[in-house]
Amino acid sequence: MATDTRRIAKIMKALSNENRLGLYLEIAKHQESDFADPGCFVTEIMEFFKLSAPTISHHLKELANAELITTERRGKLLVARINKETVGEVQEVLAIVQRA
Repeated sequence: MATDTRRIAKIMKALSNENRLGLYLEIAKHQESDFADPGCFVTEIMEFFKLSAPTISHHLKELANAELITTERRGKLLVARINKETVGEVQEVLAIVQRA
């Protein structure tokens, strides 16, 4: 497996921010608990954070730019989903480290 170190570094950098990591984990928790519609309405998780809407929007954009999440609009609401492909890539890198 050829590892794209630039991509993995971008992913790790996005998750290195405490607020972004928290948002990412909340999206994952909501997605895991809703099997009928594996998406997370951003308004559902905003109440967990003492951040302004523009700040949350910025962090979501950073997560999306790192391809950690995908987002889509449903009317006026924003739905976020974990990008499982990216999770798999990170798991592969961590598995290399673990075997070392």
